[in-house]
Amino acid sequence: MKSLALHPLVVLLGTQVLYTTSDFMGRFFMRKYGFDAGMLTSGWFWGYQAIRQIAMFGQLYVFAHIPLGKTMALLGASSIVLSNVLGFLFLREVLTPAAYAGVILAVAAILVMAFR
Repeated sequence: MKSLALHPLVVLLGTQVLYTTSDFMGRFFMRKYGFDAGMLTSGWFWGYQAIRQIAMFGQLYVFAHIPLGKTMALLGASSIVLSNVLGFLFLREVLTPAAYAGVILAVAAILVMAFR
């Protein structure tokens, strides 16, 4: 029996949390400082890069255990949910009701893909 910590779905969700965290960082700092060459020497940029590299190793682990189509559907759906939660809670980004209905459909997709 596989350890829960190395279960591919747990790794997939952890990977997506890392990717979404780095996306959140990028959105926050790019909005605050803008896009220029100086960002290449900033600490947040190198933290962003490190988080994405760790997430990439998790994604490669998942590719070894879950079919590509299922993996990408789960990453895409979980990305939609996490991005919207972080955007709403920390960046004060509010979407339309129709967009939130789409987020609910993404949650349904996660459940279908994960348990079927």
